[in-house]
Amino acid sequence: MQQTLDPRANRTLGVSTLAFTLCFAVWSIFSIIGLGIKQQLALDDTEFGLLVGTPILSGSLIRLALGVWADRIGGRIVFTLVMLAGAAATFLLSFAQTYPMMLLAALGVGIAGGSFAVGITYVSRWYPKERQGTALGIFGTGNVGAAVTKLLAPMVMIAFGWTMVAQVWAAVLAVMAIVFWFTTTEDPVERARQASRARPLTLAQQLAPLADARVWRFSLYYFFVFGGFVALALWLPHFYTDAYHLNVATAGMLGAAYSIPGSLFRIYGGVLSDKVGARRVMYWSFGAAIACTFVLSYPATDYVVHGMHGDLRFSFGLGLVPFTVIAFVLGFFMAIGKAAVYRHIPVYYPDHVGPVGGAVGMIGGLGGFVLPIAFGLMNDLTGLWTSCFMLLFLIAAVNLLWMHAAILRMERSTTASDRRFLPELQPQGGMLTGALLTEWAPEDATFWAKTGRGTANRNLWISIPALLLAFAVWMVWSVVVVNLPAIGFKFSADELFWLAALPGLSGAVLRGFYAFMVPIFGGRTWTTFSTASLLVPAIGIGLAVQHPETPYNVFLILALLCGLGGGNFASSMANISFFFPKSGKGQALALNAGLGNLGVSVVQFLVPIVITMGVFGALGGASETAVAAGSTKQLWLQNAGFVWVPLILAATVAAWFGMNDIASAKASFADQAVIFKRKHTWLLCWLYTGTFGSFIGYSAGFPLLTKLLFPAVNPVAFAFLGPLVGAASRSLTGWMADRWGGARVTIWAFLAMTAAVGGVLFFIGIKDEPNAFWGFLGMFLLLFAASGVGNASTFQMMPAIFSSVLLRRAAGKGAEAVEAAEREAAKEGAAVLGFTSAVAAIGAFFIPKSFGSSIAATGGPAAALIGFVAFYGSCLALTWWFYARRGAEVPLPGTAAPKSPAVPTASPADRIAP
Repeated sequence: MQQTLDPRANRTLGVSTLAFTLCFAVWSIFSIIGLGIKQQLALDDTEFGLLVGTPILSGSLIRLALGVWADRIGGRIVFTLVMLAGAAATFLLSFAQTYPMMLLAALGVGIAGGSFAVGITYVSRWYPKERQGTALGIFGTGNVGAAVTKLLAPMVMIAFGWTMVAQVWAAVLAVMAIVFWFTTTEDPVERARQASRARPLTLAQQLAPLADARVWRFSLYYFFVFGGFVALALWLPHFYTDAYHLNVATAGMLGAAYSIPGSLFRIYGGVLSDKVGARRVMYWSFGAAIACTFVLSYPATDYVVHGMHGDLRFSFGLGLVPFTVIAFVLGFFMAIGKAAVYRHIPVYYPDHVGPVGGAVGMIGGLGGFVLPIAFGLMNDLTGLWTSCFMLLFLIAAVNLLWMHAAILRMERSTTASDRRFLPELQPQGGMLTGALLTEWAPEDATFWAKTGRGTANRNLWISIPALLLAFAVWMVWSVVVVNLPAIGFKFSADELFWLAALPGLSGAVLRGFYAFMVPIFGGRTWTTFSTASLLVPAIGIGLAVQHPETPYNVFLILALLCGLGGGNFASSMANISFFFPKSGKGQALALNAGLGNLGVSVVQFLVPIVITMGVFGALGGASETAVAAGSTKQLWLQNAGFVWVPLILAATVAAWFGMNDIASAKASFADQAVIFKRKHTWLLCWLYTGTFGSFIGYSAGFPLLTKLLFPAVNPVAFAFLGPLVGAASRSLTGWMADRWGGARVTIWAFLAMTAAVGGVLFFIGIKDEPNAFWGFLGMFLLLFAASGVGNASTFQMMPAIFSSVLLRRAAGKGAEAVEAAEREAAKEGAAVLGFTSAVAAIGAFFIPKSFGSSIAATGGPAAALIGFVAFYGSCLALTWWFYARRGAEVPLPGTAAPKSPAVPTASPADRIAP
C-alpha cells in the first residue's frame, strides 16, 4: 500500500533544491576565483590543487556530523544554520590576503558543501520509498550550482575582481537561508517525534550501521561518481586554459558543458533508479565512465612506424570539440550514477539515512578534495595533461569489479537479508517492463495471442535493423577495396582480395562463439553488446582511409574487426528462434535473416553515394583526390565507415531499451555443446555453407571480380543488386519450405545454383563479346536468388530435424519427457542455427580468396567456379539421401516420406545416430 504524499512535499523539495544549488555554487567558487588567486599569489599546480580542494575537504568531513545532527534535531534548522555559516565564511574570504589565510577561509566555505547530507535526510522523509529515488535525484540536481558558478563568476571576476564574486555569492546564500526558513516546515518524521516526545536514537545507535562494509562500498562508488564529478568541475577550467589555451570566460563556459549534465541529469538517474533498478543504473554508469575516461586519458601522441620504404608517421589527439563532447557524456553517466548510489541508502538503511548518507557523502566529498590534489601532483610528476583521466579510469574499473563481485555473492547467498535487496534494487517493472521474461510459452495459443505475439514481433523488428547494420559493417570492405587504389593506396590485386576476404574469415570464427552467447548472457544483453561493438571497425575505417600512408597491416586488422558484424548473425538468429512458435519460426527466421542480409545490398548501394559528398562537414575530415581512367574526382572514402556510426548508436539504444531476455532460454556452454555430438549438426553445416556461404561469398567477391573481368564496367553501380535479390528471395520464400518441405526446396535451390554457375562460366568464356556483361550479371542474379531460397529452406530444416529426432526418443516415456524434449529441441535448434551460420560464413572468405587464387594460378576464375559446382553436387546428394528420399533417416514434412506423427516412434537409425 502506497504512502499518501504530504501536500507540502513538492514545495519543500523545490525550495530545498534551490537552497542546495546555491550552497553548491558557493562550495565550488574556487574553481573560478582560484584562477585569479593563483595568478595573484603565483601558485604552482600543487598549491592551486590544495586551495581548490580545501573547501571540498571540510565540506566532506563535516557531512557525517551534519547528517547525524539532522537525524537528531531535524533537517530544517540544520540546513538553515549551514547556509548562514557558509555565507559568513565566504564573505570573510574576500578580505584574505595571504595563502594560509585563504586556506583557513576555504575551510569555512566548505561548510556549504555539507548541506547535501542535511538535505537528503530532510527530503527523503517527505516521500514514500517508491518515490525516494526520483525525489533525491531532483534534490541532487543542486550540483548544477557548479555550472552556475562557471557561467556567472567569470563575468563578475573580469569586471570587478575575484573578491566581488565572494561577496555577491555570500549575500545570495544568506538571503536564501532566510527564505528557506520561512517557506518550509519540519519534516513528518521530526514532527511525529516531537509530538510523541520520543527521545532520538543515541549516537552509538546512529553510527552502528557504519560497521557494515556495504556502507564503505557505497562510499567508494560515490567517491567516483560524485568526488570525480566535483574534482573535474573544479579542474576543467584550469585544464582548458592551460591545455587548450582558452581564456577564463571560454574555459568556464566549456566547464559548464560538463557540469550541467552532471547535475541536471541526476533527476533522470533518480527516475531510472526507481523504474529499472539502481543496480542496473550503476552498471551503466561505471561501464560508460570506463569507456569515456579511457579515451580521454590517451595523450596526444605522434607515432613513427619504421616501414620497408621509410618511416610512416601518425598522430592521435583529441581536439577541443571531441574532448568537450566526451566530457559531456561522462558528466551524464556520473549524474545518473550519483542518483543511483543514494537510491540504495533508504532501501538498505531506512532508519539511518542521515548517518549513512552523511558517511557516503563524506567519502564522496573527500574525492572532490583528494582528486584535484592528485591531478596536480600527477601533472607535476608526469607532465601529461590527461593523467587525471588515467586515475579516474582506474577508480571506475575497481568500482565496477567490486560491485559485480558483491552482487554475485548476494545472488549465491542463502541469507534472506542479502537476497531481499536483489529485487528491491533490480525491479522488473517500469520503463523496461519485463526485460527478463520469466514465463515464455509461445506454443500456448492463449499466451501467444494475448502477449506473446506482440513481444516476439517487437524483438524481431528491433533485431532486424541491428542485424542489417551488422551485415553492412561486415561487407563494407567489398566497396572500400575497389576505391583504395584510386586514392593512392598501392596494393596488389591479391592484397585487395585478401582485404575483401578477411572479414569473412573472422566473421566465421566469431560466429562459432556468438552462436552460444544468447543462452549464456541473454538475447537483449548480447544484442546490445554485439551491436555496439560495430562502432570499432566503423570508426577505424573512417580514420584509416584518410591517410594513404596507412600501412597494409592496419587495413588487415580493420578487415578482421569487420568480422564482428559477421558474428552477429549467429546470435541474432539463435535469439529470435526462442521467441516464436514452431508454426511461425520459419517465416520469422526468414524475415530476420533476409532483411538483415539486405545490409549487404544497402552497403553496396549507399556507400558509393555517401563517399562522393562531405556528409559530415569538417567533422568527417577532408576529401581525397581519386584518379581513374585519366579523370579526377573528390572522394570522402571515410564516410564508408562514419555513415554507420549514428545508426549503430541508435540500434544499440533500441536493443537495450526495447528487447527482452528469456529466462527459460538460459543455458551454459556445456549444455549447448551436445550439438557437436549430433551428426545432423555437421550435415547441416555442409548444406548451409552451400547456400549462405555462396550468398555471402559472392556478395564479397562479385564487385572485384566484375572489375577485373569487365574493366569498362563500374561494378559499384551493380554490386548491390545481387545481395538485394538474395535477401529479398530469402525473406519472401520462407513459406515455400513450410508448404513443400525444407529438403525438397533445398534440392531445387542447389539445382538452380548449379545451372546459374554454368551460365556464369559460359559468359566468362565470351566476356569480350558485346553485351556479355549483361548475361554475366543475369546469371549472378539467378545465383543470388537461388541461394536466398536455399538459405530460407535450410534454416527451416534445422529446428524441424532436431525436434523430430528428440521427440522420437521421448516417444512412450510420458508427457514430461515430451515437454523436456521440446525444450531441449528449442535450445539445440537455436545453437545449431548459430553454429551452422558460423561454419557457412567461411564462404565470405573462401569464395573471394578462391577467385584470387584461381586468377593468380590460371589467369581466370573458371577453376574456382568449377569447384563450386562440384560442391553443390555434394550438397544436393546429402540433402536427398538424409532428408528427401523415401525412407530417409529424418523425413521432413512435405517430403516423399509420410509426415511424422506428433510424437513418432523411434526408428533404429534414430537410436543409433545422435
